[in-house]
Amino acid sequence: MTTADDRTDAMSGVLARNWWALALRAAAAILFGLFALMAPGPTLLSLVLVFAALMVVDGSLNIVAAVRSARRQERWGTLILMGVVDLIAAAVAIIAPGLTVFAFVYLMAAWALVTGIFSIVAAVRLRHDHGRWWLGFSGALSVVGGVLLAIAPLIGAIVLTWWLGAYAIIFGASLLVLAYRLRGHRHSTETPAALHPA
Repeated sequence: MTTADDRTDAMSGVLARNWWALALRAAAAILFGLFALMAPGPTLLSLVLVFAALMVVDGSLNIVAAVRSARRQERWGTLILMGVVDLIAAAVAIIAPGLTVFAFVYLMAAWALVTGIFSIVAAVRLRHDHGRWWLGFSGALSVVGGVLLAIAPLIGAIVLTWWLGAYAIIFGASLLVLAYRLRGHRHSTETPAALHPA
């Protein structure tokens, strides 16, 4: 057996012995997904608050790094600017969570419009036998999605939350199947020493 096979067996053994951790992770993902589908509003608010917490941590770390760089006579301007912008974003998210949600939806709309337009332009230049119509179709769908998000941002935010919930449920279900399958192999991966202690 090669070293790569040994590593694969060792990793498989670790996963099989810790199948329960995967099952707990799967259950958490499924519960989050169900909550997102049934209560998209509170889910959106929770995501905004998590974003705010991340911005506070990131901003604080950037400011600390800027202070340390200044003490060593290194460049610190960009770090302090990034830290301040992060803290402002966190403050906006906490004070006006609805504004943060709308900003995210409009960002998604702009991304969908830009990528859709580029896809359509690329489809025009692509040869007929290289899937030109599929690229153009996907670009048109992206443009339509971007326009719909821009016209109805609140509905777009709810739909995005539902997509996130559906993804979490599918992800959790696949992890649950994996955990169940690993559970059946948990004893076969134990070493002889572990099975027969001295």
